[in-house]
Amino acid sequence: MDRLDPNRSATALRALKVLETLAESRAPLPVAKVAEAIGADRSTAYRMLMTLMGAGYVTRDERTRCYQLGYKVLTLGQSLLDNDERAELILACLRAISERTQETAHFSVLDRDAAVLVLRAKGTRLVTVDFQIGDRAPLHCTSIGKVLLAFHDMRLTEAVIARGLRKVGPNTITEPDRLRSALQRIRAQGFAYDDRELAADMRCVAVPVFEKGGVVRGGISLSGPASRYTPRTLAGLKDVVVAAARDLSRQLGGPG
Repeated sequence: MDRLDPNRSATALRALKVLETLAESRAPLPVAKVAEAIGADRSTAYRMLMTLMGAGYVTRDERTRCYQLGYKVLTLGQSLLDNDERAELILACLRAISERTQETAHFSVLDRDAAVLVLRAKGTRLVTVDFQIGDRAPLHCTSIGKVLLAFHDMRLTEAVIARGLRKVGPNTITEPDRLRSALQRIRAQGFAYDDRELAADMRCVAVPVFEKGGVVRGGISLSGPASRYTPRTLAGLKDVVVAAARDLSRQLGGPG
């Protein structure tokens, strides 16, 4: 084995090796496999995984106790997505929506307790809601968050409820039964609205994107000032996004 340069941190190198190991794996890995890959004992591997998980770069499946990369790693190298075929399909869809509506279109994914914005196509509207790549949105009070909750395991919804439904906007849903009913309605209709639930002057619409096996890893959303995003305007935007997401779902191998 090559001798480590004394100016390099062995701990930092091992942490990077953990990320590389998870990135190369086709499935989430248990602690034992990670420990074997980085040449460390289980307790050392576990501590590194906990540190990376706390920082948002690793996530854990609470059912299997296995680990995988978190979407926060995208914020370290967003330009690398340009070479990803799936990302290109999503970006093409977002651009088509943006060109048709003049709105900024967002694609977000579920990451632990939040919806994380990973891709977007800028619109031409002068007055917009300016979300940035890597921004995290609460799950219970945003259209995209509710879409991701609605098409995920119900245990996640119950975990969100257990943490408390904090009121952040004038219309935030803070009652557990109201949230459960709203998510049931979203599953039935295939889209979600945010009517000033996150901010007093903002409305949004979001739609799930289905992939192989009907899995929903992310969704598309549009957000804008409530003064412009009237209920009638929002309904028209919803139709555009639903149609685009249906086509994208087919391209990604999911049900259209």
